Amino acid sequence: MGAAPFHHPEDTQAIKLSLPDQLARLKQAYMAHPMPTLAERKAQLGKLKQALLAHKQPLCKALAEDYGQRSHYDSLIADVLPCIMQINYTQKRLKRWMQPHRRHAGLLLAPARVEVHFQPLGVVGIIVPWNFPVMLSLGPLITAIAAGNRAMLKLSEFTPHTNAVLRSLLTSVFDDNELVIIEGDAQMAAAFSSLPFDHLLFTGSTQVGKLVMAAAAPQLTPLTLELGGKSPCLIAPDMPVATAVERMIFGKSLNAGQICVAPDYVLLPRAEVDNFIAAYRARFARLYPKGLASPDYGAIINDRQYQRLVGWLEEANQAGAQLHPCASPARDDSRRLLAPHLLTEVPERCQVMQQEIFGPLLPLIPYDTLEEALAYVAERPRPLALYLMSFDPELQAKVTRESHSGGMAINESLFQVAADDVPFGGIGASGMGHYHGHEGFLTFSKAKTVLTRGKFTTGSLIHPPYKGWIQKLMLAFFLR
Repeated sequence: MGAAPFHHPEDTQAIKLSLPDQLARLKQAYMAHPMPTLAERKAQLGKLKQALLAHKQPLCKALAEDYGQRSHYDSLIADVLPCIMQINYTQKRLKRWMQPHRRHAGLLLAPARVEVHFQPLGVVGIIVPWNFPVMLSLGPLITAIAAGNRAMLKLSEFTPHTNAVLRSLLTSVFDDNELVIIEGDAQMAAAFSSLPFDHLLFTGSTQVGKLVMAAAAPQLTPLTLELGGKSPCLIAPDMPVATAVERMIFGKSLNAGQICVAPDYVLLPRAEVDNFIAAYRARFARLYPKGLASPDYGAIINDRQYQRLVGWLEEANQAGAQLHPCASPARDDSRRLLAPHLLTEVPERCQVMQQEIFGPLLPLIPYDTLEEALAYVAERPRPLALYLMSFDPELQAKVTRESHSGGMAINESLFQVAADDVPFGGIGASGMGHYHGHEGFLTFSKAKTVLTRGKFTTGSLIHPPYKGWIQKLMLAFFLR
């Protein structure tokens, strides 16, 4: 069943009308205190950490209610733990990040001191998706706070139980002049996207990302778009198929594949297709021995998403694709449970080959040569993630050097996102901009150049009139 929006229609309209007022209040509060100190930022992060730890069990329960079936362990390791780790990492490094960077002035500007100072942007807007509503709301918020900003959060209408716990958690840490929480449907999201934020971060589909970008354009709002796309998993000839399956299956099984960096399709040697199917089925049975009844396996978030996946599966079947479900029964329509389905011989025109899958369907695409496989990836929109299964150092170097993707993992899947000290972001159709780590701090900061001169300056030497011998000598010296 689909989750209803949190607000009644009349409430939604009232909040929609008040969005500019709430943003104006936050901007006014920012102007009154435009540069929070290191101590203030670390104190906010510390309070957020304690509140998150205090709410971890209610959050897991709420996520299970929103999904219908979601393992508490999955919620802890994929939603709660990354936020705790990010706060710990940020607090240790924030002092260094905030310090001005001394830069070289150069002979032409001497004597002068040049520094880069990092200022908060002001008010950051964050649009949160439904697949990891804790990590993808608090993660960007942590970075925005570290950079000294205030924020407005637009939570997904499809996770009302989780939203209620998040609201309780966040209002225990922040007041109305520091953070505003918004809920509502697509119309609310459109109104939110059109606000003149100092920066807007959106996580979601490429299709909706285009709408967000269009809504932000009239205000020239800077954007970070975290989208998705079809992330390939390339299994090289040197990689044992069973090992490849072991390394990638968790990335496709967690949250029933409803992850922007989940492997979307597999490229593998033609002779290994049957071995891959057997190994995948065996490994899934080991991870989830009761199949769809396993409490560790998750449901699809709502009817709309479930029917989309089932419809794509049936379309592929009718077009001549072979379906290889990994459990029996393979579906439970009443509970929105869908076992992983491996698909072979899928016509390219099918939706499962054209669109990001975002669920437990996995097309297998055989190749005869590695060059053919690499060309297949290169000819398509650049993905958010690329997975290479190979122990060949030369091939690892070649794919790393020549392929384009938001991120990459070799002999692993999904875990590249868990690294705190690296940027996360897409490229092309899979997104623009970065957050996480130091790059996230930079995304939510204005790097401002400050040039300082003392009592003595050489600047007047280049003032008009332009026929002096000093000017001629300077040009002759530097234009060489």
